[in-house]
Amino acid sequence: MAMTFEYKVRDRSGSLVEGQLEGDSMALVVRRLREMGYMPISVTPKASINMKTEINIPGISNRVKLKEVAVVTRQLSTMVDSGLSVVRSLGILIGQVENAELARVLTAVRLDVEHGSSLSAACAKHPKVFSNLFCTLVQAGEVGGNLDQVLGSLATTIEKQANLNRTIRSAMTYPAVVLSVMVIIFTAMIVFIVPVFQNLFKSLGGTLPLPTRILIRISQIITSPWVLLVIAMIIGAIIGVRRWITTEAGRHQWDRLKLRPPVFGPLFHKVSLARVSSTLASLVTSGVPILESLDICADTSGNVIVGDVLRQAKDGVREGRPLADPLREHEDVIPALMVQMIEVGEQTGALDGMLAKVGEFYDQEVESTVSNLTSLLEPMLTLVMGAGVGAMVISLYLPMFSYITLIH
Repeated sequence: MAMTFEYKVRDRSGSLVEGQLEGDSMALVVRRLREMGYMPISVTPKASINMKTEINIPGISNRVKLKEVAVVTRQLSTMVDSGLSVVRSLGILIGQVENAELARVLTAVRLDVEHGSSLSAACAKHPKVFSNLFCTLVQAGEVGGNLDQVLGSLATTIEKQANLNRTIRSAMTYPAVVLSVMVIIFTAMIVFIVPVFQNLFKSLGGTLPLPTRILIRISQIITSPWVLLVIAMIIGAIIGVRRWITTEAGRHQWDRLKLRPPVFGPLFHKVSLARVSSTLASLVTSGVPILESLDICADTSGNVIVGDVLRQAKDGVREGRPLADPLREHEDVIPALMVQMIEVGEQTGALDGMLAKVGEFYDQEVESTVSNLTSLLEPMLTLVMGAGVGAMVISLYLPMFSYITLIH
């Protein structure tokens, strides 16, 4: 049975290298280290019992955030630029990262590189951590001999994507929290408070005002056993929609619908354009062929409709047309501003610079839209919450104003 051994060795330059290696025995691990060109100093079995118990939750504990990948990429770029080898840089990073899953992945990548694999090929074995964009850019840096510069550019691109995702989450979080609070408050009042007043009104007799009767009827429906069936149907509908979205036809319909709402539609559209522009700029700057770059951008655009347009544009470029020409045929998806900037970039030979400016423009547009949306939603949701609670309170106390009528 294979065990994990922790080792300390000296490389050919005399530098100390630490890491972990799996093997059937200590002797085999020592022999393997020597075959790799290292001088073993110490090899010890990794302790299998840890007093600190870790609770691993699938999908949460083993998740690597985009921001963590950006930090590692930036540090790796700095160390490679300083003259350190990739193997040694990865060894240093393994000891610095706090995410156990990321440390495990970096360890596996380092072992593959030690065995002669390229960094891009080693990273490609871990698609959940390193995207196709990451591996392609790293490969371009390895071929072009400017890995440090490409890693720096890649870190910037990932940081922009992380900031963009954080901006979108912040726009979605506030309405979700406020709506959740509203639902909890209304449900609590209908389930616990309305029945108390209902019993009081029943003892008084008489005819209740229409708003009060509506509120009591809603309370009866929500507190009845049938509500469980309704909830189950709603949950089933949500699950069905989520599965439908995973299909090709469903994904196309869903992404098309996302671009239509008056407020959130333009926001999602700008997010996709910002992601495409920044990604394409990084790929072109790193020397990745335009056809391959368009394929990668189509996969990372975040919207199938935008991705389809990029794939159609790739077909046009393959036929010898400038990139701006096929994009101009889809002005409902690719705005005229972006097409014009791409056209100028192609004519002046500065396509990467123009794309970077387009990406910055849409990044600013997204931030501005989110800021305006938040400032608009705050008073609107507060007003809706106040109106809802006020209407329920008035409906409950309205019969009190006609108490004299009720007692007859």
